Amino acid sequence: MASSLKNLSAYNESDVPSAAEMSFAVILSEWNAEITHALYQGCIDTLIAHGAQEDKIHTLQVPGSFELPYGARLAIGHHNPDAVICLGCVIKGETKHDEYINTAVATGLTNLSLASNRPVIFGVLTPNNQEQALDRAGGKHGNKGVEAAVTAIRMTALRKQMSQQKQKIGFQVL
Repeated sequence: MASSLKNLSAYNESDVPSAAEMSFAVILSEWNAEITHALYQGCIDTLIAHGAQEDKIHTLQVPGSFELPYGARLAIGHHNPDAVICLGCVIKGETKHDEYINTAVATGLTNLSLASNRPVIFGVLTPNNQEQALDRAGGKHGNKGVEAAVTAIRMTALRKQMSQQKQKIGFQVL
């Protein structure tokens, strides 16, 4: 469903496990700060609302969205979080720079998630203009930072649940 038809912040709170025993790294792009700081606030508020302890949330700022994968890698190496949440905003411009950046970031975060065996969440807005970005950073379509936090909590809980189950025939899940 297109986000223009949905509030990104709407979710069933009872479907979200407690984050009390989880640790997180939040990597924040400084580019488009008005947008990314709103995403960050939504993310942090949501983590705390679901029980995350402030001392188990580590924030790193990077210059732009392109630097999110490396920032995430640094956070994993230094803080060893259960999940990493990457927040950024790449607004379409007159050139194709947004396509190159968005593809590189998505690929980098996916590869890092698989290589590190932990959730690395893509909380990057890819709007066509400033208005769409504002709509998704606390405006009429909610806040993508909230969605990213909920995703991190749910994926961390899934990973922990799967690691407690005995392996059967097939792939080993850690």
